[in-house]
Amino acid sequence: MQPRQYALVGYVNNPVGRFVEDLRRQLHPEHAHLPAHITVLPPRPLHGSEAEALELLERLCGQVAPFEVTLGEVASFAPITPTVFLRVAHAAYRMRELHDLLNTDWLHCHEQWPYMPHLTIVKMPGLEQAQQALEISRARWQEYRGSRVILVDQLTFVREGESNRWVDLAPVHLRRSLAPAHSNPR
Repeated sequence: MQPRQYALVGYVNNPVGRFVEDLRRQLHPEHAHLPAHITVLPPRPLHGSEAEALELLERLCGQVAPFEVTLGEVASFAPITPTVFLRVAHAAYRMRELHDLLNTDWLHCHEQWPYMPHLTIVKMPGLEQAQQALEISRARWQEYRGSRVILVDQLTFVREGESNRWVDLAPVHLRRSLAPAHSNPR
């Protein structure tokens, strides 16, 4: 039996997230249940308990200020995988820095591929379907007029469940900005 897989994702709950979910529903209805997200830590086994991993995430994420990323063009990982995605074009380096910071201790994993920040539109059953999904996605993305900016301020620690479903374990907040201190002249 394979060990349980865990991941860290940033859900995209704004118009661009709804755009991706609607497009996914059209292109691959079997995956319509998957919420739009940017993966920070791809699936991996833990080297400790869920509680230890969550404590590590909370401690490390508490040191990172929230930031924005901007989505760029539609691309595909084909022929490696039949996945169509939106590339993170602006501030991708911030996502890579966060990934590298968190890929440690209980969460460390030698990943199969280099980390590339992206928002998955759809993972198709085969390369031919992925090519069709890529063409449709590019045309739709060109027509999209909403904001392409995503605020990364909260992540979610998730565990692989049954039937291609993931279970949310806990939210993990990036450092909260404190209101500026007002000087009290005496």
